[in-house]
Amino acid sequence: MTDGSLQQGNTGFTENDWYDDKLPDVIRPTRSHPLRKLTAVFLVIVLASLLGISSAYLIIEREQPLDAVTIGPWRAFPKAGTNEADPYSVAIYTRGAVVPLASGEGLALVAREDSAGHQLDPTCIYRLSGQTPTARLWTLTAVDGHGRLVETLPGRVHLASNNLLRSPDGSFEITAARAPHSGNWLPLAASAKAADGLRFMLRLYDAPVTTGAALDGVSVPAIDRLGCP
Repeated sequence: MTDGSLQQGNTGFTENDWYDDKLPDVIRPTRSHPLRKLTAVFLVIVLASLLGISSAYLIIEREQPLDAVTIGPWRAFPKAGTNEADPYSVAIYTRGAVVPLASGEGLALVAREDSAGHQLDPTCIYRLSGQTPTARLWTLTAVDGHGRLVETLPGRVHLASNNLLRSPDGSFEITAARAPHSGNWLPLAASAKAADGLRFMLRLYDAPVTTGAALDGVSVPAIDRLGCP
């Protein structure tokens, strides 16, 4: 190497030739401007933040806490109300001003679909039949797709186990509909539209099944659609 030049074999190229505009872009060295680097870093941070915020918003907007245990058409969240609840679930309950049952109080089960896998429709008629897990008391409530109470013809939106008509074996049948029905009737929203959504909330109080393992093999009511207008 002489006079700051680097000879490359017999080609005659020197060090200065590596910055020649005639060299292919692939092998031409580049000297990035500091402002360009700063802009690239800023864009990466912004995109990563948008992706994180968007994914968190979508999970919270779905209003379905994580760590669910599925039993037929029902879902239970044994970790809700405990120190083991994940941050997304805590955000969902906080956003909806919902106080979940603690493990020592009982367990809540939620149904958004019937036993055939169809979304619940507040304009349809449903039959809930079978038995529930052992509990000192349980209630069945009809709410809209966002978990809010609705206005019904008789002014009530729930049934309780202590005033339920049952078969000799302890099983029951409940008809969920807007219009009155004989037997066990769970009123649905009087003027609901299909877009309003429907959920059934089954709350078990003072029940031994408050953990995911204890829910294995328990009996839950089936949900069958009887008809729609």
